[in-house]
Amino acid sequence: MSDKDRVMKTDHTIKSVFRYDSKKKILRPLIGMKIPAGFPSPAQDYIEGTLDLNEFLISHPASTYFVRVEGNSMINAGIFPDDLLIVDRSLEPSHNKVVIALVDGELTVKRLKVIDGRYILAPENEDYEPIEVEEWMDMLVWGVVTYVIHKL
Repeated sequence: MSDKDRVMKTDHTIKSVFRYDSKKKILRPLIGMKIPAGFPSPAQDYIEGTLDLNEFLISHPASTYFVRVEGNSMINAGIFPDDLLIVDRSLEPSHNKVVIALVDGELTVKRLKVIDGRYILAPENEDYEPIEVEEWMDMLVWGVVTYVIHKL
């Protein structure tokens, strides 16, 4: 297998893409205190108000979409199979940002590395090779990942 063939193959890390519907509200109670992660404190039944998850998680509704993850090339960044990523197309892709990229017709999620003018799409799992973007490759960044949603 040539280097060109090896670089063009991705790990199929994008399972599905969803639109954002800004008309739907997701209101949930907001507890008005921080919950300690150490020793328990006396319980306080105190609700401060409601929190709209759309407003909390989405800064730019017109340029936001969701992606379902497939594959495990980003597990060391806390991104696992079936996680839902919130992606903002209005943010500038820059060094060390996690991005959704279209590489030679295939979507992938990777950490963008900009080193000496070279662009590298780096996995966060040592079992995968980074994709160094060459001049002959067709690569487009579809957006910057802002949040990861996964079940515990």
